[in-house]
Amino acid sequence: MNLQTKPPLIPPPAPELLKRFIDIVGQKYAVTDRDLQEPYLVEMRDLFHGTTPVVLRPGSVEEVSAILKLANETKTAIVPQGGNTGLVGGQIPHRGEIILSLTRLNKIREIDTVSNTMTVEAGVTLQNARAAASDADRLYPQLLPSEGTCTIGGNLSTNAGGIAALVHGISRQHAVGLEVVLADGRVLNNLNKLKKDNTGYDLKNLFIGAEGTLGIITAAVLKLVPKPRAVETAYAGVPSPQAAVDLLGIASARLSGGVTSFEMMARNGIEAVIKFDSVSRDPLATVYPWYVLIEVSSQKREGLREVLEEILAEGVDKGLVLDATFAESLEQAKAFWRIRELFGEVQRHIGASIKHDISVPIAKIPEFIVEADAAIAKLIPGATTMPFGHVGDGNIHYNAMQPPGMAKQDFLNRWDDVNEVVFGVVKKYNGSISAEHGVGVMKRDILHIYKDPVALDLMRGIKQLLDPNGILNPGKVLPQR
Repeated sequence: MNLQTKPPLIPPPAPELLKRFIDIVGQKYAVTDRDLQEPYLVEMRDLFHGTTPVVLRPGSVEEVSAILKLANETKTAIVPQGGNTGLVGGQIPHRGEIILSLTRLNKIREIDTVSNTMTVEAGVTLQNARAAASDADRLYPQLLPSEGTCTIGGNLSTNAGGIAALVHGISRQHAVGLEVVLADGRVLNNLNKLKKDNTGYDLKNLFIGAEGTLGIITAAVLKLVPKPRAVETAYAGVPSPQAAVDLLGIASARLSGGVTSFEMMARNGIEAVIKFDSVSRDPLATVYPWYVLIEVSSQKREGLREVLEEILAEGVDKGLVLDATFAESLEQAKAFWRIRELFGEVQRHIGASIKHDISVPIAKIPEFIVEADAAIAKLIPGATTMPFGHVGDGNIHYNAMQPPGMAKQDFLNRWDDVNEVVFGVVKKYNGSISAEHGVGVMKRDILHIYKDPVALDLMRGIKQLLDPNGILNPGKVLPQR
């Protein structure tokens, strides 16, 4: 898509209709001042900017229901929003729609340590959900760098992934039940804790990953797991992505479900973090082309360090590991993770980047990187790439970087060209052009190239059934006909 092209605005609601919407939440929770609206209108990478007549901040499911009932009756477009951390423009009102912010729905309704579930409202931040689980001696295993801002409703609506998906899965695997307000205002109450329920279609999965286009998630029952009693973290230099994949195989064979995270990072990303973050230091004395960050966990309190040492020793023997160091404290482990988490942030300091959130089969990661690198170099001579991400689930954040001497805007003008060559390699390996960030508007208009046409027809049919007036997050996810 052309990020510079702005869609035409829709007519704002008439003053009397706008007042009816505001009356539902009360003037205190209706943001009409343009300056106060700003945090809701700008995407965190500053790629997307929106406009809205009002930001509605309901405090209950009943208020959400009343808003959607009125919106459906008057055919008024609504854009639902959580913590506004999305990266594909799905939460932005590009055409002047009303924003419905879920951040006031922030109650943790229940923690059930027998069923190992937690019932939370959509506006609870990921950080607060994890803290509440920890207070109950449980772990909510989803973890994202934006945990302090992103919300459970947003995570579910985008089917967010994260660094622990290798073992625990992505958002879809964490949800047992949902509460969803439909386009016509009806409330789907599916907040069950059951592991077994064969009473028809599993409706919750329609709304997870739908980016608010089919209904608005207002609460969820989430799975909890026992808090691990031992955690070990290691940082290793490796010669290649193939070595990283092979080392993952060794670790998985030795620890099975105990490999919590397995992240791969290119050297140029490490250098950028160290240069622009005053806190970070290079964990290894020697420079290597690639690095992996490994976290393993166990319910046993002893013996885990020895197993991780054996894994890395086998890696050394096979030429997969060139050097490694262990985190000797929680603070040192956090320092290792800080390097990885800043990869996305520091790119803005070293020039423009065209980012890709892709997944391919794990075995094909090395081939994908080699072929995509070659394609980028041929397309834009001098351009470099900065691949990093979640090797354990095949999700690579593949970033093409602005060449030295090339103007930023000239580089960004090649956005569609870069996407075409990168996604062409993804398609070759039967991968996905959106692994964990969603479609939004950024990938909407190219989805038909990479998605099965029958699947797209079914998606359009479901949208028409659940939102016949097209009021829910219009213009997102589904390609225009």
